[in-house]
Formats: sequence, C-alpha cells, structure tokens
Amino acid sequence: MTAYLAERQAVIDGCLAMNRLGVNQGMSGNLSHRVEGGFLVTPTSLPYDAMTPDDIVEMGFDGTYRGERRPSSEWRIHRDILRARPDTAVVLHAHPTFATALAVHGRGIPSFHYMVALAGGDSIRCAPYATFGTQELSDHALAALEGRTACLLANHGMIVLGTSVAAALALAVEVETLARQYLYAQQLGEPVILPPEEIARVAEKMRRLKYGQPVDDGDAPEDTARPLA
Repeated sequence: MTAYLAERQAVIDGCLAMNRLGVNQGMSGNLSHRVEGGFLVTPTSLPYDAMTPDDIVEMGFDGTYRGERRPSSEWRIHRDILRARPDTAVVLHAHPTFATALAVHGRGIPSFHYMVALAGGDSIRCAPYATFGTQELSDHALAALEGRTACLLANHGMIVLGTSVAAALALAVEVETLARQYLYAQQLGEPVILPPEEIARVAEKMRRLKYGQPVDDGDAPEDTARPLA
C-alpha cells in the first residue's frame, strides 16, 4: 500500500486547483506537503492531470528521495522551508500573472491595503533573483519569508506557505489579488501606504477573529440580541 495516500492526493488536487484558480499555468508550479521525517513533492516534468498518488515523490530532509520519478527541480526550496518552518505543512510555488509582473521588476507588495497583513507582516517581500533550482534561490526565498507566509521571487514567481493545501491555495489567491489591485492602483499614481502599526493592529484583529476571540475595539456587542450597528 502506498504510504501517505491522503497527502499525496491532496498534493495532486492542490496542483489542479492552482491552475483552475488562475494562480498558475501549465506545469510551472510545484507543491509539497510535510510528512513524518520529510515531505512529499510534485515530480518534475509531469502534467498535473496525469499524476497519480504513486507519482508524488517522497523526500527526506537530507535530500534523498524514493520512487521512480525525480522530484521537482525546486525541491530545495520546499526542503529548506519545511525544515526551517515547523509551523508550515505545505509550500506552494507558482507563477501567477500579476504577482510575476511585479516580480520581474524586483518589486514586492507594500501595505497599500490592509489585507497584506494576511502574509504575516507589513509587506510581501520580493527575493533577489537566482537561477531556478539552485541553493542560492532557496536561500533568498528563505530570507524573504522571515516572519512571513508569502514572498515573490524576482523574475520568477511566488511562494506561499500554509498549514494545509487549502490554506496555501487561499493565501495564493489573496496574494495574486493584492498584486493585481496594486498594479491597477499604480495607474493613478503611487497608492497610500498604511503604517506598520496599523498593519500590526489589523493582524492582531485577524488573529482574534480566526480563533473566535473578542476584538477589543468596541465593535463586539455586549448582548448577542443587540444589533452590531
């Protein structure tokens, strides 16, 4: 019996969803999922709709792998992030149109909109360029992700982290949406940038709402029978 069958299928479903949701095209993206002692990652040069659970490659953090297929050329990014970030279960790498348009200019996404806080800070950084599949690129990505759950890669694409495939996909959609909004907003000039303290306030409010905790800003009703407004 194939080990980690549910996780392998989740990787395949996630890859298909990347293209369906418009955050990737063709076979340019890759996806990994943490498992005991290592991780699963998409194979190289295999269309998503042709993948079976047995095609998903199991790797160790020492760079060894099992199976007949070779891992994605970007396996170092997945290995290094999962090894360094125990809070992360899934790493998603893709080439979405608007995020990549910013990345080819070496530009990240500043806090022009409060939803930038979803990625863990007051900006979504853009890592410097390095050749795909290299240790240098992985090192750049890891630095850009310090304190963040998303980054862009110069002249390349985007990386997002998640606690599940669904969470990573949701964040990828949000980052691509922000990139599109930022590019459109720039047509009218440089947009207003929210200060770090406001993004920190938003992030804390999001955290409390996520866990069903009251937000201490006066907008929670004292009695559930009372209207919010």
